[in-house]
Amino acid sequence: MAETSFDLIVVGSGPGGYVAAIRAAQLGLKAAVVERAELGGICLNWGCIPTKALLRSAEVYRTFQHAKDYGLSAEKIGFDNAAVVKRSRAVAKQLNQGVTHLLKKNKVTTLLGRGTLKGGGKVEVADKDGKKSSYAAKHIILATGARPRVLPGLEPDKKLVWTYFEAMVPEKMPKSLLVMGSGAIGIEFASFFLTLGAEVTVVEILPQILPAEDEEIAGHARKQLEKQGLKILTSTKVAKLEKGSDSVTATLEDEKGKNTKLTVDRVISAVGVVGNVEDLGLENTKVKTERGLIVTHGLGKTDEPGVYAIGDVAGPPMLAHKASHEGVLCVEAIAGGHPHEMDKLKIPGCTYCHPQIASVGLTEKKAKEAGHEVRVGRFPFIGNGKAIALGESEGLVKTVFDAKTGQLLGAHMVGAEVTELIQGYVVAMNLETTEQELMQTVFPHPTLSEMMHESVLSAYGRAIHF
Repeated sequence: MAETSFDLIVVGSGPGGYVAAIRAAQLGLKAAVVERAELGGICLNWGCIPTKALLRSAEVYRTFQHAKDYGLSAEKIGFDNAAVVKRSRAVAKQLNQGVTHLLKKNKVTTLLGRGTLKGGGKVEVADKDGKKSSYAAKHIILATGARPRVLPGLEPDKKLVWTYFEAMVPEKMPKSLLVMGSGAIGIEFASFFLTLGAEVTVVEILPQILPAEDEEIAGHARKQLEKQGLKILTSTKVAKLEKGSDSVTATLEDEKGKNTKLTVDRVISAVGVVGNVEDLGLENTKVKTERGLIVTHGLGKTDEPGVYAIGDVAGPPMLAHKASHEGVLCVEAIAGGHPHEMDKLKIPGCTYCHPQIASVGLTEKKAKEAGHEVRVGRFPFIGNGKAIALGESEGLVKTVFDAKTGQLLGAHMVGAEVTELIQGYVVAMNLETTEQELMQTVFPHPTLSEMMHESVLSAYGRAIHF
C-alpha cells in the first residue's frame, strides 16, 4: 500500500471536520479529510440544513393559511409532499457541492472511505470496494460525529419507526405521528408534521419539554404548540411499540405507572444521539472513551499524543457551530498558536420550530443554583411594534443578570426569529458587557431587536413599553 504523508488528517467531514481542514490549509498545513459517506456530514446532508428547508416550507404554508390576517386572499392552499422533500434534498445537495468546492479551493485532499487509526500517526482508508490505502500524519483529528440513540425494544425499523433520516424523506404524509423525545430534533419534526396537517403527539420522560431550556421559556413554547394542536405528554415514557402492517401501537406509561395505548401511522425516535466511536481503531491508540464519547483534555487533545477529537464525538453540546469552533481552536493550537479554550456557557442553542426558541448561558434556575443573586428581565412580543406588524405577537425575551456585578449570565427567547436575535446577547457575553452598556446601546426602530433592549431595562425596573 502506497503511503502518503500529511501534516494533518481529519477523519470526518461534517461542520467540525471540514472547517478544521480548511483552517489548517489556511495556516499552511498539508491537510487531508477522510469521509465515508457524504462531504458535509450529517448536519449538512441529513440534519441542520435540510430540516430547515422542510421547516421553511411549513412556515410558508402556515402563512398562506393565515392570508386573511394580512388582508390577502389565497385559494386552494395545499402542498406537494414529494416536492417539499425534493426541495429539501436539493438544498442539501447544493451545500454538499459547496463543501466540495471549498476543500478543493483550499487544496485539502479528500479521501473517500472509512478511516481507521493504526497507531503511530497512521490512518488506513478503505474505499467502497474494500481497497485499502495507508496514510501518515503528524496530527490526526477525529470528527466522526454522532448517530441517533436507539432504546432497547424501541428500535427504529425505517418503515414504521423512523429516525431523523427517514423523517426527512417521507414517501407520504402520515395522518398521525408519535414523537419520542422533546429535545430540539423531536420538537422541530413535531412542528413540521403538525403544520402540514398530521395529528402529532410528543412524549417526554422528563417533566419539561425542551429540557435544556429555561423553564419559563419552555412553558411558553408548550402553550403555543398546544394551542396549534400538538399533544404533549410529559413525565411519560414509551414502554412498548407493537407494529402492525401500516401502523404502530404504543404503550405509554406515566409517572404513576398508569398505561395507555396510542395507535399512530408512524413513530419518530428522537431520544438523543451517541458518538461514532466504533471501528475507528481506537484500540490501537491510548484514546479513551466514556459513555460512548471520546475523552478530551482541552483544545481537543486525547490521551494519544497527536490525536484529537472535536464535535459531537467529543461530547456535548451536540451542536454544529460548537464543532466548527472546536475545529478552528484545535487546528490553531496544532499550528503553534495559543487560542483560548471555548467557554461552553457562551455557545447559543436554537430550536427552529414555531415558535422558535433560542438561548445562551445560564437559565434562571441554574444561575440561582450556582449561587448568584439574580436580576431577571422580561419583555413580551405583544409590547413590540414590529412583532405586532408581522402578526407574530406571541413570544418572550428573558435576560438573567448577576445582581451584584451586572454580568449578563443568560438570555432566553421564544418567538419569531429569535434564532437570529440571540447572537446579540452572545456577542455581549463574550465582550463581558455590563447591564449599563446594554442599556445605553441604541437599538434600531422598528425591529424585533428592541425587545432585547427592553428586557435588559426590565431587569432594572426601567422598561418603557410594557
